Amino acid sequence: MAKKSLKVKCERKKTAYFQALSAGKKPKFPTQIYNRCKLCGRTRGYLRKFALCRICFRQLADQGEIVGITKSSW
Repeated sequence: MAKKSLKVKCERKKTAYFQALSAGKKPKFPTQIYNRCKLCGRTRGYLRKFALCRICFRQLADQGEIVGITKSSW
């Protein structure tokens, strides 16, 4: 439950941050905006390109759900 609430809180902060930027205002504390994983809400190990944490990325890549990603072998 706590991770869900953090995820919602982060999304609210992001929307407020972008609204302030579009209105020409500078937010008071821009460092409070965190990138969070879409699936689990984890802040650490975040991959921007996929908007996922490293753990969720690996699980989805192993299942073949991310297009263009394959496990390397040599």
